[in-house]
Amino acid sequence: MPRTPGQRAGLSHEAVLTAAKRVFAERGLPGLSMRSVAGELGVAPNALYSHVADKDALVDALLDDLLGALDPPPPDAEPVAGLREVMLATFDLLARHADLVPLYLARQGARGPQARALGAAMTVLLARLGVDDAAAGRVVRALIVSTLGYAALATADDANLNPPELRADLEVTLDWIVRGATA
Repeated sequence: MPRTPGQRAGLSHEAVLTAAKRVFAERGLPGLSMRSVAGELGVAPNALYSHVADKDALVDALLDDLLGALDPPPPDAEPVAGLREVMLATFDLLARHADLVPLYLARQGARGPQARALGAAMTVLLARLGVDDAAAGRVVRALIVSTLGYAALATADDANLNPPELRADLEVTLDWIVRGATA
């Protein structure tokens, strides 16, 4: 079976992702393209398509990769504390990567395996609180949207509120959402 251009070039998904991170850090989203990542790796652009479908998939992989730094709450965690901890850790992570917050907002979160694992872990905790599967998806979405919104406020160039204050407000909001979902 013939090897793909990416295999012949000795590339891996991880190498492509690492190069994409460097390009994004240096040039931002406007400078991130399959051609610029290929240039960073010293290969022809077609070599990348063995590892990533297109620029959208590349951006999705960047966003999901960042979520890999988060530990999903264990299934035996106290449910409210576990949900709060993962969302606050997400806020803290996004606050450290302000350049990615607009991408999460534009894509309404992340869709990759890391994001799905976090969502599944949150759903398990919600089930332990008595939230059924149909409602759990809405609750997870509300928790994520709130966290993204607070991260966007905390990382905005003209932010009038400071991140610690916003983080404290987020903690209260997360509790309201979970209490409302379990009422």
